[in-house]
Amino acid sequence: MIKIAKGRVSYLAVLGAIIFMTIQVIANLNLPSLTSDIVNNGVATGNISYIWKVGMKMIAFSLLSIFAAICNVYLASTTSQKWGQNLRSDIYRKVMNLSTDEYDQIETSSLITRTTNDVVQIQNVAIMMLRMMIMAPIMLIGASFLAYSKNHTLTLVFLVALPLLVIFMGIVLKFAVPMFQAMQTKTDRINRIFREGLTGVRVIRAFRQDQFEQNRFEDANVDYTQNAINVNTLLALALPIMTLIMSGTNVAIILFGAHLIGNQAMQVGNLIAFMTYAMQILMSFMMLSMVLIFIPRAQASAKRIQQVFDLRSTMKVADKPQALTAETTHSLEFDHVSYRYHNAEKPALTDVDFSAKSGQTVAIIGGTGSGKSTLINLIPRFYDLEKGQIKIDGIDITQLAPEKLRDAVSLVPQKATLFTGTLRENMKYGKSDATDDEIWHALEIARARQFVEDDPDGLDMYVEQGGGNFSGGQRQRLAIARALVKQAAIYVFDDSFSALDFKTDADLRAELRQDAHIQKSITVIVAQRIATVADADLILVLDNGQLVGKGTHDELRKTNKIYQEIIKSQIRKGADE
Repeated sequence: MIKIAKGRVSYLAVLGAIIFMTIQVIANLNLPSLTSDIVNNGVATGNISYIWKVGMKMIAFSLLSIFAAICNVYLASTTSQKWGQNLRSDIYRKVMNLSTDEYDQIETSSLITRTTNDVVQIQNVAIMMLRMMIMAPIMLIGASFLAYSKNHTLTLVFLVALPLLVIFMGIVLKFAVPMFQAMQTKTDRINRIFREGLTGVRVIRAFRQDQFEQNRFEDANVDYTQNAINVNTLLALALPIMTLIMSGTNVAIILFGAHLIGNQAMQVGNLIAFMTYAMQILMSFMMLSMVLIFIPRAQASAKRIQQVFDLRSTMKVADKPQALTAETTHSLEFDHVSYRYHNAEKPALTDVDFSAKSGQTVAIIGGTGSGKSTLINLIPRFYDLEKGQIKIDGIDITQLAPEKLRDAVSLVPQKATLFTGTLRENMKYGKSDATDDEIWHALEIARARQFVEDDPDGLDMYVEQGGGNFSGGQRQRLAIARALVKQAAIYVFDDSFSALDFKTDADLRAELRQDAHIQKSITVIVAQRIATVADADLILVLDNGQLVGKGTHDELRKTNKIYQEIIKSQIRKGADE
């Protein structure tokens, strides 16, 4: 936990919490001694003025203790909550800056658990440490010294009570710590199954697997619940047993103390003070035990969070990154590019080589799993190459700062993702200063203007999570419009026309070709339909990660077997002649 605290915790606040807790403990330790003085020197002698004098001191120490406690709680709470706030921000920032390869190494459900539940565990232990972990040792040492000063003979009682407490808490820790550590993994499992159920609810219902998924979630839920019941039962048993030990200690102190008072070897006030110190000593042990139980769980959470921070991006940034100039013409070049996914045996792409310039449309076609999406994900450098080079405007993309590179690329992914908020906010996602005219122009090109205008709220219409209040085709067109609002050098459409009918697809591509800015940019289209790619300036045919053909539609349909097979699968014989 110390590692993840560096730079995220105010050491001044921690020091302040320690100081105020020390003041609180010192004030509390003085109260039993003052009580002893009142009984011995005031009550026993009937000295009322002495009782008032010492009583005022007790009130002063009590007020000091209350003030110090308030300050300590405030600093402890503030420190723990800000620590959690900084951890959540840093985890989110880390995940956002990871390359897709590193992001794939940790499940999304686990990342959610680490950002929420694991951080909460650390916050809880942080406030416990700034309260109990500071209070317990100071009180233990102070109360032991003061109890010995009242009567060293009675301190022999602790030779029995303290070992019993240590042995019992050792047994509790042995069984409780593994169960606490297992709870975080079980929480991951519940989140994963629940998330899969939510995102795949349509598939689950379509295949009538509702009961199967419910049973799967129930198994994970019961497993987590049983583990929680076991560990909480163990902790629940700890309290009465520790209370029994403390009560037995009190009985022993009273028994032996009574003999000492009867033999005039001890005063009544000293026995009262000794009993109070005994309770403080035993309570200190209990507090230390509680902290020791929860620290391993927080330590496990800290390790899980540190795993995220330890992920090192394989994306190497140049020492002196170059910037793309504001040129009116652009170029894109793949120079014998190969790529292999993390831990994959075979490369996803092998020796891909092509080039394009402003005004040209590059279309990529091939069977499922041929590497089409992989290829276009290399352009904004979501993954780093195994071999070869990708150049934009003649500059190797590894020599560009990632944010500058992605400023030059506007991507429409396969899955159209919209964010909660207004449509205007979604449209401005790639260009925050976009005007309404620019947005309407992009919506016109994407063939989405009509249904937006038909809505009474227009650009201010509300977008539900994931764009749930739009049809698949509408979401696709809005995602395309959002990409077009951004003024980019390269526009990439990853099978973005699949949800559109043939007419809308054709109209949209016609609008793209006529747009003045698109004519100065490079357009890369991944598609399954021959009709979508037929009018492209360059068509790349992929098969099992290899570039098996490139050229125009007319060239490929005459010479490339893979392309011919795709045509035959989509078009009736003679329709393409």
